[in-house]
Amino acid sequence: MAKKTVRDLDLKDRRVFIRVDFNVPLAPRSSASEGGTLAPRSSASEGGIGDDTRIKATLPTIQYALDAGAAVVILASHLGRPKGKPNAEMSLRPVATRTGELLRKEVAFADDCVGATATSAVKAAPRGGIVLLENLRFHPEEEKNDEGFARQLASLADVYVNDAFGAAHRAHASVDAIVRFLPEAGAGLLMENELRYLGEAVGNPARPYVAVLGGAKVSDKIDVIENLIPRVDRLLIGGAMAYTFLKTQGKPVGTSLVEDDKQGAARDILERAKARGATFLLPVDHVVAPKLEAGAPTETLSVDDPKIGDRMGLDIGPHTARAYADALQDARMVVWNGPMGVFEIDAFAAGTIAVAQAVANVKGMTIVGGGDSIAAVKKAGVADRITHISTGGGASLEFLGGRTLPGVAVLPDK
Repeated sequence: MAKKTVRDLDLKDRRVFIRVDFNVPLAPRSSASEGGTLAPRSSASEGGIGDDTRIKATLPTIQYALDAGAAVVILASHLGRPKGKPNAEMSLRPVATRTGELLRKEVAFADDCVGATATSAVKAAPRGGIVLLENLRFHPEEEKNDEGFARQLASLADVYVNDAFGAAHRAHASVDAIVRFLPEAGAGLLMENELRYLGEAVGNPARPYVAVLGGAKVSDKIDVIENLIPRVDRLLIGGAMAYTFLKTQGKPVGTSLVEDDKQGAARDILERAKARGATFLLPVDHVVAPKLEAGAPTETLSVDDPKIGDRMGLDIGPHTARAYADALQDARMVVWNGPMGVFEIDAFAAGTIAVAQAVANVKGMTIVGGGDSIAAVKKAGVADRITHISTGGGASLEFLGGRTLPGVAVLPDK
């Protein structure tokens, strides 16, 4: 992607607006550090950060701007879905505290992202200071890509940097329209990294190239699958989305999640993969249970076994896990998005953990995207053996699906 980056911009003595992705889980401070377990969302007044991965991912860009002599660094992000109005439970105030701790530098917090409050906070910042603006989505104009709102955001700064890959697929005011008013713009270091790795997967993959796709719905990933079929050598399917394909093949699926309206699309995908000569693997066995809950009685069956009855498939079985590990063994490029089962419950986690370990053992480039897949490689203890962990699940899917990301398209070319 031949886009300008922060390294191409003159930042010295200038106000630098960095759109970051600080859409992190909030959790009570007492629970935030207990083995990485995410506690229920709490109000900003009593809570801390449940997982600061996304904050850490953009620290290099923030530090680069400071080292380049920026007069002030202005950080802007959304958090959650407050539906266009202030919501104390989705305030970014605790994020400002955590960002300051990580940078070992004070991060001022502005109680609004536009207007006199934001302007005053930026003006009051010392030279080389940092200001985090309040949640952009407290204003409905953000998600409407409103030009007036974008102009207000732009008035705070001289230069624009987008480091929020996780929001790059949204045509929102702080991602898209703002560049019309701050044309001196570029990608942050995180954004640049994401585009480099994902761009290689789309445009110039080493071979054999294997894609592993899981999750609940085929409908979420049809574009991705169709875009990958001409590119990959092998496609491995798991998770509930596998059952739409299995039903198309006449397999008994019990009460497993099936999208009947996507049967035709699933059939077309299977035919396209066959015509292309790509290996398309579906589960050969699965772990079934009468309901999705911890403690439910489980049984491992062949996917051809009608004994599934009124039970549902909730994980790939051991034969499938071994077959998928074999298919990954000689891969030189792997993209994985989506778990193989309901891995949050230990009884249905074995398949996802096995695939995580197999991906980690790959000698070539490995790219993992999507919150569940990232959680899976962490649970399996192999996150440090993955080449690139993408911070943007939805954005990475759309990019791999061949779609143009508004937040990337709007940035000026080199």
